[in-house]
Amino acid sequence: MTELTPKQQVVEILKNKDRFLLLTHKNPDGDAIGSLIAFYLTLKRLKKEVTMVCNDLSPASFSYLSETKEIAQKFVGTRDFIISLDMKENEAKKVMYKVEGDKLNIIITPKKGKIDQKTVSFPPGSYNFDAIIVLDSADLDRLGAVYEENPDIFYEVPVINIDHHPGNAQYGKINLIDITATSTSEILVSVIEALTGDPKFFDENIATALLTGIVTDTNSFQNMNTTPKSLTVAAQLVALGAKQQEIIKSVYKTKNLSTLRLWGRALSSIHDEKEHDFVWSVLYKKDFIESGAIEEESGGLIDELLKTASGVEFALLLSEKNNDVHGSLRSIDKTKDVLAIAKLFNGGGHSVAAAFQINNSKLSDNLDQIISKIKNYQEKQVQGGKLAVNS
Repeated sequence: MTELTPKQQVVEILKNKDRFLLLTHKNPDGDAIGSLIAFYLTLKRLKKEVTMVCNDLSPASFSYLSETKEIAQKFVGTRDFIISLDMKENEAKKVMYKVEGDKLNIIITPKKGKIDQKTVSFPPGSYNFDAIIVLDSADLDRLGAVYEENPDIFYEVPVINIDHHPGNAQYGKINLIDITATSTSEILVSVIEALTGDPKFFDENIATALLTGIVTDTNSFQNMNTTPKSLTVAAQLVALGAKQQEIIKSVYKTKNLSTLRLWGRALSSIHDEKEHDFVWSVLYKKDFIESGAIEEESGGLIDELLKTASGVEFALLLSEKNNDVHGSLRSIDKTKDVLAIAKLFNGGGHSVAAAFQINNSKLSDNLDQIISKIKNYQEKQVQGGKLAVNS
């Protein structure tokens, strides 16, 4: 018997199970939100019970996806409550329950005598999910508090891991990882087609959510990760009703005044490290407060502005978010692998776009160390290149 591929395994579980928990990474981007909502809508149409959770709020730029209001920030794991009776000494003759006011009384009638309280225990029950589907997250730590506060559920309930990042930790029972895909949303197009067997299953809401993920992860098809397949899939989604112009308007052409003020602060503090071939800027917590911006409003800044810098290999934006230090890296020179730099700080991503995070820390305490570490890395790259030429 031929072993099923990861995609076939995912489809089998989705067809045969009914209760799903959908998760994506904290500080969600367009692919995280788009893939989450597209899968939510798909499973709901298939009459499944679905819960969506993300550690952080969806950025306002994706408010055209009305289902963002259905995404919960906190996971409250519902699990069965079990009352266990050891019947070794005395069997139960009858079990019944009675509701009296606000109380539920469970009545156990023994076959003889009385039941000793010592024979009653309360073992933990199972969670009321058949599977957890984690989207666009290279590892479970990226889920934030959803994982940190509920680790048990990830051991008790099967995890389906769907992602496109090359550094994925393969943490699922099933790992559907395609590093050639531009986005997790692109992967889901073929999964939904295989699940439904109907290319016309996609309505405009599902198609728009999926196109959101593809457009944002390719920076509107400007990034080097854009492939012929991604363009073909995008065209397919537009033909199915995806609102491409609404995505472009909301994500790229509409900016709050607070966003412009925030971006202005980042631009005014650009540092040009000419000798080490990169530029960098910072956004402190006070920058968000004084500009009246929320943390999500820094999204897109490095793609829209810093990435246009010339004469350097890459751009770095450091910001304080959720009491963590967040670093975003973008390659300007097509040959520069910024993923290798992100890995210096246990980060991940792609060769042209990567990120890292230093948890529970202040930017002022880490700035000098981060920049110094990157400079040292750049110097070693130059020295390595000279050795290769001379050898």
